[in-house]
Amino acid sequence: MGNSKIQSYQDLKVWQEAVNLAEICYRLTKTFPKEELYGMTSQIRRASVSIAANIAEGYGRKSRGEYIHFLYISQGSLKELETHWLISQRVELASSETTNSILNQCELVGKLLLGLIHALESK
Repeated sequence: MGNSKIQSYQDLKVWQEAVNLAEICYRLTKTFPKEELYGMTSQIRRASVSIAANIAEGYGRKSRGEYIHFLYISQGSLKELETHWLISQRVELASSETTNSILNQCELVGKLLLGLIHALESK
């Protein structure tokens, strides 16, 4: 795929899938108990939004080095999000089915992120 099709960060598949991930996280945490609103619910939502936000912010930076830096921040937020879901499963806030579907989407976003990082680093 040539870069000619990429007019903005919104054209990036990794950004699109990260937004899908955030949407899924928002929808699924709606089922969490109200007392988790300032606990796991907000942690999951913050981390999930951070992934797409950092991809967008990096894209908007002047240098490739800065862009790559923000993509690594996204990757960190992704690992944080995976951890929140694994803990949510262990403390029975989320079912294993829910957690597995989220982790599959996390894996997809992670692969796309790594692909973009490698592409930028090899330029």
